[in-house]
Amino acid sequence: MTVTGTTILDPTDERTPVRRSLAARPEQVTGTVALLDISKPRGNVLIDRLEERLAARLPGVTFRRYAKPTFTKPAPDALRQEIAAEAGFVIEALAD
Repeated sequence: MTVTGTTILDPTDERTPVRRSLAARPEQVTGTVALLDISKPRGNVLIDRLEERLAARLPGVTFRRYAKPTFTKPAPDALRQEIAAEAGFVIEALAD
């Protein structure tokens, strides 16, 4: 695309879209759900409300809180391993 002499390039290059299939989904949420705060401002507020609402709807489920050290980088390997070992589901939340 060219706008007044400037060329804008799309880094995704989706001329041939990649076909992906959805992962299998369980029938119901059970066990432990990880609530991952990616450390953006007010993300903790969003997760507080989300946990409150989910706990009311899923009384037999345990919720555990986790936080990335910074939103600018992927979660550290140790944190991802900890979450995988302790939870069967992950909800990643961000806010501003």
